[in-house]
Amino acid sequence: MDTSSDLTQLLLAWGDGDREALDELTPLIYRELKKLAKSYLRREREGHTLQPTALAHEAFIKLIDQRNVRWRNRAHFFGIAAQAMRRILVDHARARLAGKRGSGGAVVSLDEAIDVSDSRADQLLALDEALKRLAQLDPNRGRVIELRYFGGLTLEETAEVLGVSRATVIREWRMAKAWLYGELKKG
Repeated sequence: MDTSSDLTQLLLAWGDGDREALDELTPLIYRELKKLAKSYLRREREGHTLQPTALAHEAFIKLIDQRNVRWRNRAHFFGIAAQAMRRILVDHARARLAGKRGSGGAVVSLDEAIDVSDSRADQLLALDEALKRLAQLDPNRGRVIELRYFGGLTLEETAEVLGVSRATVIREWRMAKAWLYGELKKG
């Protein structure tokens, strides 16, 4: 059992209170979360204080502790996982920069901003602030960036989570990236 529909069925069963579904779901979810975490941290130096396993584990715990969430499908679950991982990464970056408050943000590309080495923690915080501003201006575009970058969702999965067409996701994705690029470049 490892298809998207199988995962969706297990999520639905778990949401209905089936503990066996959670037992079956746990290794599948954890494997996916570890893949996501590795992709976020792949450019990090060895010995980085936040390892992919730790990121996956923290996200897993946050997701399992969710109350009153009715998982609709795999994409919905990993959309929520994207939010959890983003918060963990930002919290980690803030902790690393706690002594450097007020140092100002650097100009970075969107791809570089996700690289959360200690020297780039301020860049992740700049991205997070820009994403918050984007979400205030256009919540859909902010969500598209979050789902695609932090959730690792495909265009189709992002469209499914948002309840829009693939073409809409592509358009929102392009516009959001352009807007973020401009914001991050302003510094």
